[in-house]
Amino acid sequence: MTDANGEQLGVMLTRDALRLAEEKHLDLVEVAPKARPPVCRIMDFGKYRYEQQKREKEVRKKQKIITIKEVKLRPNIEQHDFEVKLKNAQRFIEEGNKVKVTIMFRGRELSHPELGSEVLTKLAEALKETVTVERSAKLEGKNMTMILSPKAQKAQKSRKSTNIKGGDTSAQNQDA
Repeated sequence: MTDANGEQLGVMLTRDALRLAEEKHLDLVEVAPKARPPVCRIMDFGKYRYEQQKREKEVRKKQKIITIKEVKLRPNIEQHDFEVKLKNAQRFIEEGNKVKVTIMFRGRELSHPELGSEVLTKLAEALKETVTVERSAKLEGKNMTMILSPKAQKAQKSRKSTNIKGGDTSAQNQDA
């Protein structure tokens, strides 16, 4: 048995522990019921639950939810259109999301899946510094898909800190 300050009170009867808790206007909480004898603590249970919920909420707030964004391409895409789609994929990756790249085939294009895989390979090669290929190119019906996921966040953060332009140079001076 421990009190609200964490001091050991020793082994005592349940009714004595309840009486002691009521005198202090606190609750008697069973901490380890399987122990012999069971371990109890005198505490404000409402305050304990509030603090526990607050900690859980803080943990949930710090979690990053990863979503899958999709970029759709055609097997015979022009260079400028490819660059626009590449920039979109890069932006999604920098936000920390996974990117599903889809090549859509129509009609006779389906008889040349190697053209689609070339476009996917070209995109993966352009993004190779920031992404890892989670699932390689796979033909599913009339679409060929590939999933890219961002590399470790630490690498991206360190790269961002070296690209500081103008403004406050105190961060740059601290590193030197």
